Amino acid sequence: MEQHGISKLDLKRRNRMQVLKILKQNGPTSRIDIATELELTRAAVTIITNEMIDQNIICEIGEYKHTSEKAPRGRKKILIDINHHYKFALGITVEEYMISVGLSTLSGDVLDKRSLNVTNSTDLKAMYSFFVKAMNSVLNDNCLEQSSILGIGFAIHPSMYSHLDVTTCKGEPDFSKIERFMSGYTQLPMVFDSSVKGTAMANIDFKKDREPSAQNLGFLQYGNNLNFVFTNLNEPIISYDNRTDFVQKIIVNPSSDRICECGRRGCVENEISPSAIKKKAARVFSEQNTPYLWEATKGDANKITFELISEAFANRDKEIVKLVESLLNMTAVLINNLYFSTNPQRIVLHNFIFTQAVPFEKLKDTIAKIGGERVADAVSISIIDDKHLFLSGCAIAVRELFFNSGGYSFDSEANQHHNG
Repeated sequence: MEQHGISKLDLKRRNRMQVLKILKQNGPTSRIDIATELELTRAAVTIITNEMIDQNIICEIGEYKHTSEKAPRGRKKILIDINHHYKFALGITVEEYMISVGLSTLSGDVLDKRSLNVTNSTDLKAMYSFFVKAMNSVLNDNCLEQSSILGIGFAIHPSMYSHLDVTTCKGEPDFSKIERFMSGYTQLPMVFDSSVKGTAMANIDFKKDREPSAQNLGFLQYGNNLNFVFTNLNEPIISYDNRTDFVQKIIVNPSSDRICECGRRGCVENEISPSAIKKKAARVFSEQNTPYLWEATKGDANKITFELISEAFANRDKEIVKLVESLLNMTAVLINNLYFSTNPQRIVLHNFIFTQAVPFEKLKDTIAKIGGERVADAVSISIIDDKHLFLSGCAIAVRELFFNSGGYSFDSEANQHHNG
């Protein structure tokens, strides 16, 4: 007879997932409080957590310290927490300008890293070769066996799919070619996703001073295109067509005298994307209006870069100052629109292109003038910098291979039974 419903193992895994979720969100917690939150008996939670302690997944860290002078009577609360060194995560992140490979703990503490700068001319063989070389180098230098590794999280920017021979069907990427290649060099479990989602996860899971109540985050990533992810209850929600670059079509300047190729007037793509900014700088470029930029490029508009635009702004090139001010205003409009359409507790900006030229507080002041202090106070800068891009991949691996599996290893006896 065919069986239906949830199996004992599935129920056990789900309960373990919930325990880990509470510990991730709240930090050290007692079994009593976990039982209350999960609406389980204390005995059930004790069985679950004791097994996880025996497996070294979680650990007891001592008694709960009462803030009042008189501690309540009864059984003392013993706090438990995740053992963040239970296993390590290997992250491989491919952004538009860099491949970043590194190793972290379950809480995102960095152990080691490697990186390779890439351009449009970097071929597939060189990138694949670096995946293997960097992976082996990190593991060997830290004297780690593959059994100590949770798995590999691949975080790949959507614009790099074609460079890595990743095809898409109805918006869904097919990473099987990379997986087949890497399977020839490692038996580690692999998970794949967009680096935009991965970096958003890293900003949630690896933030040291995170607030337990902060669960909804808007994440805006700058690059050749702008990409946006919104999380609900700390889980990324992709836009209706499963594309994070939908933000490119949002209108930020309806009075623009230019119409984008998409047919819209004043959209992000045509107003504040990196390519649009360079075009705007080129249109005001002259020896009289942009003397610093003119001198820096020797009068060649093709040599205009963001670094030089930043320098020209700092040196008060009249037209560049006007340009940057208008870009800040339109960026503030975009952030305001994203905030009120998704209602996040925070909006995180990653790889914000004017970080060098414009103090972050200036952007927040501009946002406050347009959207109010409430919106401005919700905006922050990503905790992930260029040195630690691989944490995007680590976050994907930790989410899928640790928290979402209830701490079960993919080669564990229980998981083998489940798959069978």
